[in-house]
Amino acid sequence: MSSGVALPTLDLVAPSVAFPQPLPAADVYAVPHTGAAQLGDAASEASTQMSEAVAHGLREAGEAAVEVLGALSGALLAGRAAMLTTRVLASAAVRAAEEQRCLERQEELSAAAAEQWQAAAYAVARANARRTALLARCARDTGAPGDGGPSRPDLPPPLDPVGRPLGEVRAELARLEEALRRAEERRTAWEVTRLTAVLDGAAEGDDTWRRLVADRREAMVRRHTASRTAEAEQDEAGPGEPPRPTADATADPEAVRALGADILAALDPAAASATVELAVGAVGRAVGRAALDPARARRHLVEARKFVQDANRKARRRRADEEWAAAQLDFLTRRAPEDTEALDEAPDAVGPLRRLLAEGVPLSPGERRTVELRVSERMAHLEALYVQAQCAHALSELAERFGGPADASRPEGQDLRLDWTPDGWGPDHWLRATLVGGTLRFATMYRGGPGERGPRERALDDARCAEAQERLAEFTAVARELGLTVDLRIEQTEGARPGLPGEDGAVVLAPMPACSGRPHVHESPPDHRPAPRYRTVGDERR
Repeated sequence: MSSGVALPTLDLVAPSVAFPQPLPAADVYAVPHTGAAQLGDAASEASTQMSEAVAHGLREAGEAAVEVLGALSGALLAGRAAMLTTRVLASAAVRAAEEQRCLERQEELSAAAAEQWQAAAYAVARANARRTALLARCARDTGAPGDGGPSRPDLPPPLDPVGRPLGEVRAELARLEEALRRAEERRTAWEVTRLTAVLDGAAEGDDTWRRLVADRREAMVRRHTASRTAEAEQDEAGPGEPPRPTADATADPEAVRALGADILAALDPAAASATVELAVGAVGRAVGRAALDPARARRHLVEARKFVQDANRKARRRRADEEWAAAQLDFLTRRAPEDTEALDEAPDAVGPLRRLLAEGVPLSPGERRTVELRVSERMAHLEALYVQAQCAHALSELAERFGGPADASRPEGQDLRLDWTPDGWGPDHWLRATLVGGTLRFATMYRGGPGERGPRERALDDARCAEAQERLAEFTAVARELGLTVDLRIEQTEGARPGLPGEDGAVVLAPMPACSGRPHVHESPPDHRPAPRYRTVGDERR
């Protein structure tokens, strides 16, 4: 093989990948070397000593509980969680809880480590977002029944799974979710009390109405709390629709009064007070018309029901926006480890997100597009780092299996360059891989400059090219174990390319005449290289 090209596709995120340490740029004036540094050492710079077990494939399900989450893997999973729908995150939380129950019952799991970590990381992102949004709502409320406002929930700190084993993360997640459940239930009870105070005030002196409202208070808390579980969100089960008025239900004033109370009891506890007042007014008009005009009373109840539906829809949307904003903010404010390259900041996205949480000011369409763009940009950068680390680690695994010196560097204009001399190839031949803009290019290299090769040299070139195809088949298999699909396309099958180990390596990025005199397949010029292509298999993006 003279040359080949591949677009690495990011599938499942391997759990233990750390941020790569900055690689030194290649010094084109340095004395060419023979690759004396082992790629195992160089790759440890590129992937900061990834777990040895990952090099041999993902751990089996039962062993995943001791897997430690790497910083880069954690950042990628947090970014993916920020881009997913509420339903997908809820499904992941349900899966994570079931996997934990299976381990507790000592039952066999079907998920591999990467899948278990993905479910756990998504569940963590969901819990952290709910925690941030809940605290923000409590901080915004200053007026409350009786005591001036709801007390600030006593919640554990946000959960950071990076650097911790899966079993420990699951245990901490369970504690956080239980604390959240209790805090949200107390918050809901406070909101219901505030809401029913408005309903009570609508019928001053009417003890029957107050009794009807009080009878429904506890049911309102239970219904809303049940709608906030992961299982309910996974099934998209809302809190239920308000009852629909019928002719039979509006036959007498007491029936109208009871139905009106049921309609108002279906209100979301966080419904806006202005819409609540409209719904209460419509119910009051229905009660007033019930004795003289049942048909008119029914129309007023239908109107009240629409007000309730509208108030509920807006309250759910506002709550979802807050939790979405919390997830985006968590991802955009994450920092890379100190000894690695800093991540770009996004003040134009972070500012509106903080304002939404602190003041309840919704994002404009332009601000939302900016947030989504900054999240996508950071995700693309993290995915590129991940692909670099895993490509380096895949070649490191090949060098370990088949021997031979190798090194990793970052020449100008390249994301990563890997030179590997398999056992028996040196000192005249080696394999080179370069990663530029998401495109991975391979070439079989020979030491020297362009020029006519003799029959013996050409024969050896072709033999090395044939061996290279076997090594690259191994590379794609190892990469798949590390969460990458490498869709390799061979462009030339004969004739090695000239160069020097450790030198600038631009020769790999542009088509070169086949030194054996054979015609080569024309390649696109560098500025027409395909764009990076990273995707997630099986995930629903927002």
